Amino acid sequence: MKKDSIAIYTLTSPLHDEQAVNEVTKEFLGSLGLTDGQLPLSDNACWRGNDYGDYGESALSLIYVRTGGTEGVFKTLLPQLQAKSREPFYLLTSGKSNSLAASMEILSYLRQLGLRGEILHGSAPYIKMRMEQLVRVSEARRWLRGKRLGIVGCPSDWLISSNYDVQRVAETLGVELVDIEMEEVIKEFEDQRSKFKAQGSRSNDQGAMADFIAPLHDADKEAVGKSLPDALHLYMALKTILQRHDLQGFTIRCFDLLTSIHNTGCVALAQLNSEGYVAGCEGDVPTMLSMLIVRALTGQSGFQANPAHINVETGEMLFAHCTIPLQMTHRFELDTHFESGIGVGVRGYVKEGPVTVFKTSGLLDRCFIAEGMLTGCGREGDLCRTQLHVRLDDARQATYFLNNPIGNHHVIVEGRLMAVLKEMLGER
Repeated sequence: MKKDSIAIYTLTSPLHDEQAVNEVTKEFLGSLGLTDGQLPLSDNACWRGNDYGDYGESALSLIYVRTGGTEGVFKTLLPQLQAKSREPFYLLTSGKSNSLAASMEILSYLRQLGLRGEILHGSAPYIKMRMEQLVRVSEARRWLRGKRLGIVGCPSDWLISSNYDVQRVAETLGVELVDIEMEEVIKEFEDQRSKFKAQGSRSNDQGAMADFIAPLHDADKEAVGKSLPDALHLYMALKTILQRHDLQGFTIRCFDLLTSIHNTGCVALAQLNSEGYVAGCEGDVPTMLSMLIVRALTGQSGFQANPAHINVETGEMLFAHCTIPLQMTHRFELDTHFESGIGVGVRGYVKEGPVTVFKTSGLLDRCFIAEGMLTGCGREGDLCRTQLHVRLDDARQATYFLNNPIGNHHVIVEGRLMAVLKEMLGER
């Protein structure tokens, strides 16, 4: 958490003994790791007491209901708080001095008004976990605001269900979608290639990634080696366009590159995703948005992939695509692009462990979230180059892919993220 991520405000009845209430406060906040018995609090929390002047400015504003008899005080404060923040009201309570009862009355009142809220109460580990979730989601939402994503070319023709709503994306996520012509990419690619030629060919450039090229038969190995310089020129072109348009990510109609420059965007996307951008395939806007949400929460884009095999009885699935963020891999190889057999694709190997499968619709009205285990990586010759075997924790969720999927692409991200993703998307 960032410094002063949590601000704590108080509601206290004057009928209660102030010294006794303060002792309970120190003990309770100490159990949450927010103070060692003194105020102000720890580095990630600040104490505001009954001064609500900056309410809503921190990632998480907690109203610590310290005693009963505070319902009327809150009702009087409510218009002021609504003017400062549109976030839900989070009521923290120890349960001492009738504070839980007062919190329940306040929350009931909020619900009657159609306002959102939640009582944070229970064991210290539970409250700490919940605060961490709320801070993480709040900081992710703030990070999203003002981000700009490019749609390069337009969605691929086969993405017939992957529609999106520019206005809804702006209103819900605070993200602007920007159309970029494919011609700009081609021109910048040619410029990068010309610069390279003007500087003089350097033989070591072509072999700079040779150790990663898959041990294929000589013809394929030679083809990859010949295509690699242009794959890197495309990377430089796309990075230039990102900077030119002040974009934090994009999705590109990448199959058009097979005919226009006789190469693929796989290497470029793999590297750009590892540099902090969101870089998606096939002009798939819903998947790009899914990757952006994942990056806001985790700092990584995730692996955009198609399910290739599904066992609904065991929850075992195989996901495949020809690019993956390099930071997700513990090693990778270069190969040709699967469908076309030209250009450069990426075969990544990811360590086994917990993962989350995620997808939101382009209208942001549906999502799929499933946790599972990455059990291995494949190397089948008749599939896209990066192949991840995933076993869902709940095998029943596998039927979603066959009964009611949100398009074909889904995002695989390391770690168990169901709780924060549900919080992020209002699915709790």
